[in-house]
Amino acid sequence: MAPKRERQFRHAGWSVRGELRIAGDPSDATDAVTSLATRFVLEAHGRWKAAVARPANAIGISMEAGGLESEFHTHVESQLLFQVRGELTCEASNALWIVPPQSALWVPGGVSHRIRGRAPLEGYSVFVERRAGANLPQECCAVSVSALFRELLFRLATRPAQYDLEGPDARLVGVLLDELAAARVENHRLPMPTEPRLRRLVEAIVANPADASTADMWARRVGIGERTLNRLLVKETGLSFGRWRQQLHITLAIQRMARGASVQQVATDLGYGSASSFVTMFRKALGASPARYMAHRLDGG
Repeated sequence: MAPKRERQFRHAGWSVRGELRIAGDPSDATDAVTSLATRFVLEAHGRWKAAVARPANAIGISMEAGGLESEFHTHVESQLLFQVRGELTCEASNALWIVPPQSALWVPGGVSHRIRGRAPLEGYSVFVERRAGANLPQECCAVSVSALFRELLFRLATRPAQYDLEGPDARLVGVLLDELAAARVENHRLPMPTEPRLRRLVEAIVANPADASTADMWARRVGIGERTLNRLLVKETGLSFGRWRQQLHITLAIQRMARGASVQQVATDLGYGSASSFVTMFRKALGASPARYMAHRLDGG
């Protein structure tokens, strides 16, 4: 059978390559994005707001090929991005956030963010009114979600946008928000500097993460001294050069393993002398070996 021709579609700041599906919606990619856009209205100051006022609304999306990308935008409501499978990243709050399988990212209302996804992709977005939960996080954070939370989320995504504010649906949303407030924060944040010389440094390292050059060598390449490099990096990210590069390696490793790369391949791509040295670094940072960490994610946690 000939492969389906990939399509490019832009609507309301979104770029979609491939076949996007909305949970419960049999429409094709173009109609799916249009349908998704109609669920929101653009208010003053360029903020999007859910067209139907509810404490929480969930939308499920999936893609088997291609990818999607948004421009920077904000929502009146807070947003939780939950990833079932695939690769999703989000730029927000001067950081690059990764959302590995079975994890989620919380973006408070009013925070500017940009989303990128790569198929095969399956995930859910929950939009939460800012007054709906007093104990919800006030800043962007990656969170681990419980099995109960996942089932509540899947159920909410099947409910109509104008679900009943009384009875079973209201109780479902109440428990979901309680689970969200109790979620454990995870370390999936890569702080991103804004100083122009540091941005050039970041772009160069991301393009060639296996380059093991010292901080002094990198500093000279962007025209600053090593002490200035570390001072600016700590000021803007809270991390030294060595710690920032390690966090980048963790970010890239999770992304590549989610695509199916082996531990040995990732270790080589990131410039480690052996797989064991990469595994040791990863275990110290995240508390589990790469294989165990990804097995936990891909098996549904």
